[in-house]
Amino acid sequence: MPRRCGVSRAALMLDVAFLLVLVGGAAWFVWRMDDVIHYRWHWGRVLEGLVYVTPQGEWHAGPLARGLAGTVRLSLWAMLAALLLGTVAGLLRTRRRLLARLLAGTYVDSVRNLPALVLIFVMYFFISSLVLPALGLEESVRGLPPGGRAVVGWLFAPVEQLSAFLSAVVTLAIYEGAYISEIVRAGIESVPRGQWDASSSFGLGPVQQMRHVILPQALRHAVPPLAGQFISIIKDSAIVSVISVPELTFQGMELMAATYQTFEIWTTIALLYLVLTLGCSLVAERLERRFRWGL
Repeated sequence: MPRRCGVSRAALMLDVAFLLVLVGGAAWFVWRMDDVIHYRWHWGRVLEGLVYVTPQGEWHAGPLARGLAGTVRLSLWAMLAALLLGTVAGLLRTRRRLLARLLAGTYVDSVRNLPALVLIFVMYFFISSLVLPALGLEESVRGLPPGGRAVVGWLFAPVEQLSAFLSAVVTLAIYEGAYISEIVRAGIESVPRGQWDASSSFGLGPVQQMRHVILPQALRHAVPPLAGQFISIIKDSAIVSVISVPELTFQGMELMAATYQTFEIWTTIALLYLVLTLGCSLVAERLERRFRWGL
């Protein structure tokens, strides 16, 4: 018991020291900004970038708030698609057939050895130039009534930005799905072989074994790394600003070009990403605790 208290006290002192270093570094940065380049901070325009009031007294979301909503939408759709793709690839990697393992392994190794930025440009020009025109998706959305277009814009993106948004979702799904497939594969392989034998003795087929016995147990092991991968998707979504997807980073750069408040806006963007990822970390911690105790 004293040993545990000692460890807790040492950890607390380390946290306090780390916090003091962070506060000292921030204070030094502000002092250098004022002493060297005589920078004057102006946070008013940044607040207007979050929310502003019209002359009629109406409250509206600013570009940073709209960008934050765009980041959440993009991350959610990309995570759903990546989870589906990664689960399929992970299942294929655990199959006995060589062809299935080769196909999934080729996908995983190829994507993990490609820069994400290059993959974004390749997928953007491929999807926007070949896939979407062949599907006629944009024309179908333009033909919807105003209410339907509003729903599409709320769920995905406005029709003029739809091709870039879908390209970003597909790219992030392909890129993150390669890592999720390894998480799924490791979760499946962590289930003891006796579980397979026991379920087989009850007359369950391979699909039933995977669905009712193996995957529920593998999910408990996979939840923490899957939560970390979702946080990684949120952070990686900033890369798609290069194809003009109106997410948080892109909206922040647009606001910087209009206001020249570089330090204030980048600081605000960093804090918004931090709040978003920390919130996801807390939710993931609760989910992990529930799975751990089987609640």
